[in-house]
Amino acid sequence: MQATRRPLSDGRWHFQHGPIDIVMELTGDATACHDALQRTWQRFETVLPELVSELPLLRQPVAHLHKHSFQGEVARSMWQVTHDMAWAAADGFVTPMAAVAGSVAQALLPCLKQDGVDKAYVNNGGDIALRLQEGQSWRIGVVSDMQQALRSDVNSELISDGSFVVHHDMPVRGVATSGWRGRSFSLGIADSVTVLAETAAQADVAATLIANAVNIPHPSVQRQAANSLRDDTDLGDRLVTVDVPRLPPALVKQALQLGLDCALAMQSRGHVFAAFVCCQGQMAVAQPLECLV
Repeated sequence: MQATRRPLSDGRWHFQHGPIDIVMELTGDATACHDALQRTWQRFETVLPELVSELPLLRQPVAHLHKHSFQGEVARSMWQVTHDMAWAAADGFVTPMAAVAGSVAQALLPCLKQDGVDKAYVNNGGDIALRLQEGQSWRIGVVSDMQQALRSDVNSELISDGSFVVHHDMPVRGVATSGWRGRSFSLGIADSVTVLAETAAQADVAATLIANAVNIPHPSVQRQAANSLRDDTDLGDRLVTVDVPRLPPALVKQALQLGLDCALAMQSRGHVFAAFVCCQGQMAVAQPLECLV
């Protein structure tokens, strides 16, 4: 299995290596962007082998591990952020794999820090790391139903439900989205949870844990043991959501409130800048604290 890269018709680049699927864009001086792209590619080729070499440890509960258990930069980042945010998991259980997509995107960001590169992003399957020079910004779309996002590919235009702008002077360099119909398993019933945070790794873990918190016991919600669906899951026999029928609006509201409470608790500890939670047409928002003053 070799890493591949190709330019897209709109100027973006697509990097792929096994399960890692990156879309990235750089703007600025052409030579600077070319040099930064080459450095990013060289780093990208090393990421998957690093992770595979430490995969057995990365699939263990973070409470059983120590930072010095890991050798690689990405693995250590995954451990650190999940260790810092494990308190937000309902039973304290979380593995470093909860941060894998965001941490991989984040690991490529230093390669893009070069004079002449005005701004850049690394989008790893919806977990996004941002680079912004002074005066620059990125507009990012929000999708309330992750199934719609999964039906798109790197060559198609994703129709979003809304958008927000991240400016250079905002303390946000990471955006992530999670939900029960996403690429990873979820314990909850959220259609989507989008999180803005200081780093992509933080946003990744926060989106996962908030999506898990949007939950309600209901006999119509179908769940299965994670290891019965995927042999390589880090969740063992924990029950993950496989189908959510239309639920009474009052129950949806109750589930959303649990997710919002989780988001606000994370926000109070500085892990989250803002969060948007959606379930069956209802929404809850953890507004940036500066908007509440």
